[in-house]
Amino acid sequence: MKKTGKRGDHPRRPGSRLPSLPREIAILYEDDAIVVVNKPAGLLSVPIEGSSAPSVQSLLSAEMKSQGGRALVVHRIDRFTSGLLLFAKTQPDREALIRQFIAHTPVRQYLAVVRGILPAMTGTLVHHLRWWKDQFQRTTRERDPEGARAELRYSVERKLRDATLVRVTLVTGLQNQIRVQFLAIGHPVVGDRKYAPEEASERKIQRLALHAARLAFTHPRTGETVRFECDLPADMSQLVRAWSMPTPSGHGDARRSKPKRRPPRQ
Repeated sequence: MKKTGKRGDHPRRPGSRLPSLPREIAILYEDDAIVVVNKPAGLLSVPIEGSSAPSVQSLLSAEMKSQGGRALVVHRIDRFTSGLLLFAKTQPDREALIRQFIAHTPVRQYLAVVRGILPAMTGTLVHHLRWWKDQFQRTTRERDPEGARAELRYSVERKLRDATLVRVTLVTGLQNQIRVQFLAIGHPVVGDRKYAPEEASERKIQRLALHAARLAFTHPRTGETVRFECDLPADMSQLVRAWSMPTPSGHGDARRSKPKRRPPRQ
């Protein structure tokens, strides 16, 4: 495990432990109450029952066990989503943090590349979602007793070639919410092979183009607001660069300003 990326308001304490785990996980911050990591895409957040696949939680817990510590889950991000993930070290800290997430007070922002050009630079999406027996989250009617309200806000970061880089702020925090809501308006997340099977043919990126980029919450012990950010990983950065539209140079552009006339010679 190596220490990389941007730090939050409270950097790692001098001389604090830097675990060496079998998978590369960047610890962005650690103290007696919490651990914030930058999860790589493809690694589970928490273990799956009946599976021996490694997860951030199991790797952290194994490393902390020798010192009597634990990594307790506070929230999750999808296996093929990269980015910020928060764990608590004690049960009281976990309970305090979970109350915040239930109340939707933490700021959770994601960067996503979605198909097509969004019609507005900013917007709010509201749907009602429910889980079906096939383990898919889908939209449903507002009065569905098994449904839950899903809301997010987005802003366009960059328009690409037939795609858009968006910053998404979760108002609610349902599993797969971003993927399902953008699919519902006809703009699936690039690389989402589960909800948009046609994305299996995408070769520019081998996973879901979704990254948990910003997280802010109240520290369970100090009561201070702590904020963490991490940049786009290499595969998403390469995707954005590959699909970026060329910047107009002015050459051959009818919209360029007319040349100024030289003053007459005296």
